[in-house]
Amino acid sequence: MSVRELVVLGTASQVPGRERNHNGYLLLWDGQGFLFDPGEGTQRQMLLAGVSASAIDRICITHFHGDHCLGLPGVIQRMSLDGVLHPVYAHYPGSGQEFFDRLRHASVFHDTTNVVEEPISDDGTIAEGEFGQLRARRLDHPVDSFGYQLIEPGGRRMLPELLARFGITGPEVGQLQRTGSLRFGSRVVSVEQVSVVRKGQRVAFVMDTRLCDGVYDLADRADLLVIESTFLSGEAALAEEYGHLTARQAAQVAAESKASKLVLTHFSQRYDDPTLFYEEAAEVFGGEIVVAADLSRVTVPRRK
Repeated sequence: MSVRELVVLGTASQVPGRERNHNGYLLLWDGQGFLFDPGEGTQRQMLLAGVSASAIDRICITHFHGDHCLGLPGVIQRMSLDGVLHPVYAHYPGSGQEFFDRLRHASVFHDTTNVVEEPISDDGTIAEGEFGQLRARRLDHPVDSFGYQLIEPGGRRMLPELLARFGITGPEVGQLQRTGSLRFGSRVVSVEQVSVVRKGQRVAFVMDTRLCDGVYDLADRADLLVIESTFLSGEAALAEEYGHLTARQAAQVAAESKASKLVLTHFSQRYDDPTLFYEEAAEVFGGEIVVAADLSRVTVPRRK
């Protein structure tokens, strides 16, 4: 059975606290692992969350502020220590190449991991595979920053009652899916006659940014929207000054973009009560809201 869930490794912003580590988010997607923004302490948080370095297939860094990338050296070194054999793709703003190089080779270690660097210079699709498309979109932050969007291709869901009506069973089902039609004597049965359209799922990952077109593009119809909400609306001016969102703004994005499940994260250390973020977001967004907590797991919603 496929697993689609977000393992939350850290939810703090610039300063970690006793209960919140720096950022870190591992999206498990049908056997693929996407590690977003490994902040300081990510390697240990993965241990506590019960996930191994071998689960990581791609590392996606939004920007090179420390709370989003200082855990990278430890993660890569752990991959070498654990003998990870598959290639690990690294996506990051190309303008920060010097910072990636420093992090990649931050200390002496037995380096055996095949890290395939794929820096980002513009909006668009940056990777394709069985998972679908991985897209990047420029955001509005004081330093070069990109958000990410995972888009699964659409398909069709076979309907058992219709398959039975046409007498299609066993290997014939797979053949029909591959070829699009089957001939039974003088009769031809098409895949459209025994199935319905299945929309592909979407996950959006939006970190440090002001409101901008990129935010809405990434969040568009997301089944799971993981988005920063550093401040509450009482400090909206501060959020604007430093290039961040409030919980109300994040919820506004979710509502206007028709997202299904909203995950708030990246909280300023000035706030002690996480329920305040939930209450503010709930005033705007009527869907499911999760105020992320370290080491929690958030499932991708079932298909609509």
